[in-house]
Amino acid sequence: MKTQTLENQTQTTDFLPLKGTDYIELYVGNAKQAAHFYKTAFGFQSLAYAGPETGIKDYASYVLVQNNIRLVLTTPLQPEHPINKHIQKHGDGVKILALWVDDAYDAYQQTISRGAKSYLDPQTRRDEHGQLRMSGIYTYGETVHLFIERKDYTGPFMPGYRKWESTYNPEAIGLLHVDHCVGNVGWNQMNKWVKFYEDVMGFRNILTFDDKQISTEYSALMSKVMSNGNGYVKFPINEPAEGKKKSQIEEYLDFYGDEGVQHIAIATNNIVDTVTQLQSRGVECLKIPSTYYDNLEARVGQIDEDIEPLKNLGILVDRDDEGYLLQIFTKPVEDRPTLFFEIIQRKGAQSFGAGNFKALFEALEREQDARGNL
Repeated sequence: MKTQTLENQTQTTDFLPLKGTDYIELYVGNAKQAAHFYKTAFGFQSLAYAGPETGIKDYASYVLVQNNIRLVLTTPLQPEHPINKHIQKHGDGVKILALWVDDAYDAYQQTISRGAKSYLDPQTRRDEHGQLRMSGIYTYGETVHLFIERKDYTGPFMPGYRKWESTYNPEAIGLLHVDHCVGNVGWNQMNKWVKFYEDVMGFRNILTFDDKQISTEYSALMSKVMSNGNGYVKFPINEPAEGKKKSQIEEYLDFYGDEGVQHIAIATNNIVDTVTQLQSRGVECLKIPSTYYDNLEARVGQIDEDIEPLKNLGILVDRDDEGYLLQIFTKPVEDRPTLFFEIIQRKGAQSFGAGNFKALFEALEREQDARGNL
């Protein structure tokens, strides 16, 4: 498969150094129930809570953690709260992709000076655990990036939150960190947002896939992968392409009502064990035809894993020049066919499973067809 690598565009000075993903925040209709789901199904643990008991009267937030992943679930408590408009339009979905930085004030000035739209002016929040500095800008749709500076803060999450003690703590399932987050944008909007990440945030385009590479009999899409300077943060961006029928990107845009985060990819060191636990806890994954596994090693070379468990679970395999990866995709985790999760294990590979695109998107089309949206 043809891919385009643009490493020669790497800037000599990283004006927006990022240390990784700080947290991902979803606006949801019922944060208490959503927190129970992510604890039960995905093995997250209770970390922090904010709400009426902590002096916040108009919303409640539950913070979950698993290794280096923080997931925040926020719900409004008053009908006139603006979060209600977000939920009414989009359903449950990702609002904030928070990025960990050394200097939140400088990150804001660097991005605003390059054309970013402000979401949150720089501010410092304080409590008995120290101070946390933060700021924020808009990206595609209503999604935002917050810049979080934690070096002078020792509390469980941030000021306004208290430690969340729970007697219900299902075991973790081996989820390690956020590998990448994928955004879906509208027709002919991909290059606009590629330029945003290049010019405003200093990212580079490391891979490009066109509609000839990501297509099936019925639909197609285009994608470009954006990465920050050190490679800790990666944001693939998808847009629809012309096809015989409606693509998965168009279905997402119809039901989300806007551009937004399509899926969150989370890394593991043992995908067979992680996915076995996920499926035993009721998480549904896309079904891959058994014929995918015929001559798998002839396509991808020798791998450490036995083929049969991969086949039983529906785990895909792909190889690049650096090694191979294993990946699987859940079905949407809400009734709207919008947000889903990817579980990925990298064994050297730094790519995104290009060799699996056809099998993956045919599986997605089968789900679309079942919903009457193909």
